[in-house]
Amino acid sequence: MGCATLDLAGAVSLKLNNDTHFLRCSPKPFLSFVELIRSRRHLKGPPSNLLSCRADKSRPSFSLRAQSTTTVAPEEDRVVVLVIGGGGREHALCYALKRSPSCDAVFCAPGNPGISSSGDATCISDIDISDSSAVISFCQKWRVGLVVVGPEAPLVAGLVNDLLKAGIHAFGPSSEAAALEGSKNFMKSLCDKYRIPTAKYQTFTDPSAAKQYIQEQGVPIVVKADGLAAGKGVIVAMTLNEAFDAVDAMLVKGSFGSAGCRVIVEEYLEGEEASFFALVDGENAIPLESAQDHKRVGDGDTGPNTGGMGAYSPAPILTKELEDLVMKSIIYPTVKGMSAEGCKFVGVLYAGLMIEKKSGLPKLIEYNVRFGDPECQVLMVRLESDLAQVLLAACRGQLSEVSLNWSAGSAMVVVMASKGYPGSYEKGSVIQNLDEAEAVAPSVKVFHAGTALDSDGNFIAAGGRVLGVTAKGIDLKEARDRAYQGVEEINWPGGFYRRDIGWRALPLPQKQFVTGG
Repeated sequence: MGCATLDLAGAVSLKLNNDTHFLRCSPKPFLSFVELIRSRRHLKGPPSNLLSCRADKSRPSFSLRAQSTTTVAPEEDRVVVLVIGGGGREHALCYALKRSPSCDAVFCAPGNPGISSSGDATCISDIDISDSSAVISFCQKWRVGLVVVGPEAPLVAGLVNDLLKAGIHAFGPSSEAAALEGSKNFMKSLCDKYRIPTAKYQTFTDPSAAKQYIQEQGVPIVVKADGLAAGKGVIVAMTLNEAFDAVDAMLVKGSFGSAGCRVIVEEYLEGEEASFFALVDGENAIPLESAQDHKRVGDGDTGPNTGGMGAYSPAPILTKELEDLVMKSIIYPTVKGMSAEGCKFVGVLYAGLMIEKKSGLPKLIEYNVRFGDPECQVLMVRLESDLAQVLLAACRGQLSEVSLNWSAGSAMVVVMASKGYPGSYEKGSVIQNLDEAEAVAPSVKVFHAGTALDSDGNFIAAGGRVLGVTAKGIDLKEARDRAYQGVEEINWPGGFYRRDIGWRALPLPQKQFVTGG
């Protein structure tokens, strides 16, 4: 394509006709280059405002199989994709989309320096993703055919609603459907109405009533903020004082803002947690591969909850029989219930499950309405189907025509976080040897969740969870060994990580890994 003749500043990547081209160009010249390519394909004008996320019966049916390095999607199915967000989940989505044969180019807004430097997407840092009109304007100008919304906040705020009104395919639920995550009380009420198995609960706005209920139920017990709390609004209280303190923090002190104006006090379920993901097109649902994460900050599942300190896929606890039961008793009733309530769900249903110890049956702990983080990382490195076409099929109501292919073996991600997380932590510590980590094995990939660049061009920590060192292997042991070998290569005295990711599925190695520094 004559890419080598461009002599501009700033590294980005473009995928055309299944070849990845790394250009030396800043966003504006690069975007002009995309426009030139798209115009040569006779794609003139902005997307038609007649597009919607309903089934398009005029489109040919298709089945998505494992992608080949020689496969090129038909011209009419090729697409430019914009990923919304800038964390580890979004980096993994960009990585998978870049490998999609039908994907012409991947943008990420705002993205992060790790996504950009890896060549997995072109980051557009100056778009305010909370401003729907700015996102729509970008999509129309650069003929974006699919927007994939990563974080929950833009979903709850209605970004997908606005994109659909503008005629732009968007993968993710409407603001109404996003209430499955945005309000735990809404989710619990849906479970009650459609007989979806979940923990016994009560909802409170009065702290005295909540404490009285806790006293009656006894401990351990779970106290949850009703709204979005960045993964930190769940307190597993082992004593009455801990439970009362959680109620006071939410309802009296306002520590969680509006998210904690209402609390759910929930039965403590004993068993093994698992993450279950399903793609949904409003009427149909297909399961993704199983994954299991580690929420507690410390080894042995100790300490406070976090957004997730690591994950692996597949999860042995989710057998085929159990997967079928989850689809039948939890996922399908949810999809049908949401449709019956007048807010069809399109996107990813991420069910946090507890496989109860006493019954061996799954119960729904909570729903998220987007890919989990860090589970997304292990799923995306294992996915072999064309992700862009899979997500478009969901938008068009065509998931019944889709089959998914996954790589054999296992994958694991180990999250490296700033010391002090999930409490207060310092930013700005330098991170080195990331290239050396990825050189451990071809299957090792470092996803960036919270990095920035300092004035000398070094990667520095800019968040709580900072890196996700991910690896594949022929089995979980090999994936674990490679992931931790990658972690050991990284020189970051300001970081820490759990040393026992995968412990439920594997015996711990005799070698005790320590934080690199």
